[in-house]
Amino acid sequence: MTMARGTVRGLIPAVLAAVTLAGCSSSTGADDGRPGGPATSSAPAKAAGAGAEKTGAAGAGAEKTGTGATEVAEKGGQIGGAGSACDLPVTFDTAADWKPRGVPMNPDPELAEVLAELSEQGTVKVVCEIDAKPAGSIGFLRVWQGKASEDDPRAVLKAFLADSPNGAEAAAYTQVTAGALAATEVGYTTHSELLDEPKKERAFAVATPDGPVVVHLGGMDTEEHTAMLPAFELAKKTLKLG
Repeated sequence: MTMARGTVRGLIPAVLAAVTLAGCSSSTGADDGRPGGPATSSAPAKAAGAGAEKTGAAGAGAEKTGTGATEVAEKGGQIGGAGSACDLPVTFDTAADWKPRGVPMNPDPELAEVLAELSEQGTVKVVCEIDAKPAGSIGFLRVWQGKASEDDPRAVLKAFLADSPNGAEAAAYTQVTAGALAATEVGYTTHSELLDEPKKERAFAVATPDGPVVVHLGGMDTEEHTAMLPAFELAKKTLKLG
């Protein structure tokens, strides 16, 4: 089966109605239309281009995360280590009541091509997602990993945004630290076709010996995204090489 990438993106609701990633059948409500989301979400068409890039705290990066403007969530557990739900080259703390699950690497063969398209963005693939619904929010903190390369975190994020199925506008890149590691963070705006309005998203990337890692926070809308930022900050503050 051969499909154009845009066609595959448009199949997200139908595909997720038939199969969910790693036990997602218990998820309910709308989501941000990415891997593992419930079947009721709608996958937006890809907006034109990646938008104008901005630096510093302008545009969607105005929350100034990492500067004390956003609180850090209460720890609920840890992900990435031995015995955790996801096998990662890093570890970090997860917010209380958020539920992690690994993304299977060998999906149903009949859906393998479609799911491969959904699970890849830029140079990374989604390997873990932490569901906020048990904590009362609609969205996921997702971990993406790429193959070992010489790409720096900023280059990885730029490729990630350029391949966003929802478009990426007003990108604001900032050099930060994730735990003790040098990292790049980006805040940006996408368009929600489901709600027909813009919404904020955020991600940070680090380099590891096993390849780059991107931690991304979406959300159903900007309000949900903002409510979940403390969990994103907790992950960034506590991240360590595995």
